[in-house]
Amino acid sequence: MDDNTELLIEQRLSVFSDEPDLNDWFEVMCGAAMAVLGLFHLVEPGELVDPDMMRWFAASVIAAGAVWAGHGLKDMAVKEMRRSTAMMELTSDAPTNTVDHGLIRDVLLNPDAYKDFLIKAYEDAWSDGIITEDELEDLKKFQAALGISDEDAKSISAKAKNSNSEE
Repeated sequence: MDDNTELLIEQRLSVFSDEPDLNDWFEVMCGAAMAVLGLFHLVEPGELVDPDMMRWFAASVIAAGAVWAGHGLKDMAVKEMRRSTAMMELTSDAPTNTVDHGLIRDVLLNPDAYKDFLIKAYEDAWSDGIITEDELEDLKKFQAALGISDEDAKSISAKAKNSNSEE
């Protein structure tokens, strides 16, 4: 893969900060440690408290540890899937006018990350001082795709209009 393609992949993923980071590994390791500790106390409850009560507590620690480790693994898997999807789309010989299913999935899963896109679209629409019917139709499509309420869209529009009028 050439440097230009790698740069394009990094730019596309920069919105999500998509590297399996220390936090993901911390979740996996601590969750696994909790599950092992819970498993130990499930088999050997000790004499500190009632053994049956300790087994119930150990079972809950196992469940919490498994959930924590699973969350870290899920985060890493999602990040790697986004990366591989971006790599496949940018390195394939597929036509460029096809639907970007990866982008659609990311918009649906992370609407807050794309609010800036909607704000920029409103600013561009207000750049000439008026929003045309075509611009309004496009903005409504963006709003619907991002799941933004009409009230929030009005607020974004007002902010964009004010920022353009100040310039």
